[in-house]
Amino acid sequence: MATNVVRRWQRDDLMKQRVLIVEDEFLIALDLGATVEGMGMQVAGLASDREQALRLAPLADIAFVDVNLADGPTGPEIGRRLAQEHGIAVVFMTGNPEVVADGVKGAVGVVQKPVMPSVVQQLVNYLAARRVGMFAVVPSQMTVFAGSRG
Repeated sequence: MATNVVRRWQRDDLMKQRVLIVEDEFLIALDLGATVEGMGMQVAGLASDREQALRLAPLADIAFVDVNLADGPTGPEIGRRLAQEHGIAVVFMTGNPEVVADGVKGAVGVVQKPVMPSVVQQLVNYLAARRVGMFAVVPSQMTVFAGSRG
């Protein structure tokens, strides 16, 4: 019985994770948001540049961050700051994964665009499980950064 209570608590915690989408292509951001909301999770906000992303950071637990944004190639810096300053689980979603191939301090990993909704769901589930201390399988499409706890 106690095990069932703990599992229910963990599942409830999983569903409370809020996702920040840092993407300057509006249709891609909307599609990601719809996938997240379709899972029953909350979108913390949509940001297209550094200023918006950092303003929304206190509302988020998980972030999907593009490399090239409305204010230039600021994604790696944004991802580092979200992870280090706000404790957010960050995954880069980019058409240019080589830009972050050496890793970004604090970030979990990178996925190459285009990203199918099923992969977004796997990523959200993986990141949410990591945040609440549950075991999770790394999505096969994601490259995990060295030094990222698995």
